[in-house]
Amino acid sequence: VIAIDRMIQDQQKKNVEIFNLGTGRGFSVLEVIQSFEKVSGRKLNYKIADRREGDIEKVFADTEFANRELGWKALKSLDEMMLSAWNWELKLNEFRK
Repeated sequence: VIAIDRMIQDQQKKNVEIFNLGTGRGFSVLEVIQSFEKVSGRKLNYKIADRREGDIEKVFADTEFANRELGWKALKSLDEMMLSAWNWELKLNEFRK
């Protein structure tokens, strides 16, 4: 709501602003898989393998700009985020029928 108010009042600094949203705590792919399996009750088919040539080890996104500019901070746990995404997908599937 704050971001929309700023746009309406023409207070944004640029025509387009890009924000990294998140909690500021990263998760491994395996942590995300395990969380999804936990909240959905479904087993995912995956295989643990060596990193491929060109794969990067870590990626970080600084959320401070979004927190400061939007006056908002993500507070959900990984399980809460996975459950929300899973519920969204279930609702989309119902809509598609």
